[in-house]
Amino acid sequence: MDSAANSRLFLALWPDPAIRHLLRERRDAWDWPRGASPVHTNKLHLTLHFLGAVPSERVPALRRGFAVPFTPFTLSIRAPKLWPHGIAVLEPHTEPPELLELHANLSSALGALGVQPEARSYKPHVTLARRASNAVVPSEAEPLIWKIGGYALVESTPGDGGGYTVLQQY
Repeated sequence: MDSAANSRLFLALWPDPAIRHLLRERRDAWDWPRGASPVHTNKLHLTLHFLGAVPSERVPALRRGFAVPFTPFTLSIRAPKLWPHGIAVLEPHTEPPELLELHANLSSALGALGVQPEARSYKPHVTLARRASNAVVPSEAEPLIWKIGGYALVESTPGDGGGYTVLQQY
């Protein structure tokens, strides 16, 4: 299948400019080793589901199908962690039931649309950097309070000129 006929998609909590600024500050508090790849400020987000490559002609149906019941909630992010394989993240202090319900509702929507959800268990986080195995993890800061009023379907464009494009806000 020709890659131009595919869209690389994910569903995410997409930060507003104020939260994005706070996430950038948290990212910049780390001491990154040579070779680490901090995530660009405009790409900071919390993934709900990664869909991967999807035929582009399916995108309109997916956009409609991902409108699921949603209850606004507050996410408290505070825990900087270094995961295996050099992934630097911020984890929520707790996992609000509304977040887990949204994740489950989107899993059901994926199934109904014929898209297989990821098999691994959901671990909410904001990725700050990759290839950061020897990074110095900063101490836990005051909680970053993120009021979640919706979620987004996002397309990832690969390559040096690539980026993320929000296709639909919910």
